[in-house]
Amino acid sequence: KDWPDLVKSGVQIITPNPKTSGNGKLSFLGAWGSVTQRGGSEDEARKFVSEIYRHVPVLDTGARASTTTFAQKGQGDVHLTWENEAHLEVRESQGELELIYPTISIRAEPHVAVVDANVDRKGTREAAEEYLKFLYTDAAQETIAANFYRPTNSAVLARHKGVFRDIELFPITAIVSDFDEAQKKFFAEGAIFDSIYQPAAGSQ
Repeated sequence: KDWPDLVKSGVQIITPNPKTSGNGKLSFLGAWGSVTQRGGSEDEARKFVSEIYRHVPVLDTGARASTTTFAQKGQGDVHLTWENEAHLEVRESQGELELIYPTISIRAEPHVAVVDANVDRKGTREAAEEYLKFLYTDAAQETIAANFYRPTNSAVLARHKGVFRDIELFPITAIVSDFDEAQKKFFAEGAIFDSIYQPAAGSQ
């Protein structure tokens, strides 16, 4: 139950379009890095990711649409999605779905920051900065974990180890310098995704 199993004969994968979806980009990069982080070459990664998308019957434009396609319409065998979304899908499926962790994937790190121009204009700097500090307290991290987001606090993570399984997570910088470079290299017009993607037979 790892990345290579996704390309077995007959397996259909649901994942959104990486050109239009942040979740789609992370799924692509997770698959790519599953090869290169194990010592594979970029040519091998390109071949593997190309094979992944041959198993994708429909590329929805966003994560929500892919969830609907998989969890509500029942299309596909595997849904590549955020960890918290996977937990919610499994919980709501009443035993019909199973959460599978690969041995390795990309670390998804949504950013949070105080935007100086905005808080100064609105007079909300103090509240914004206090909120930012609060996010890293034990109380906030417990709330984060309760909603199936992986906490950054190691002690809180340890208390929820039954929910968040061990997995090797690599940063975007293990593949490229940053997300701007990832966009240019993989997802821009004429970039790697465009060069490898061929819609599956019968895809929408």
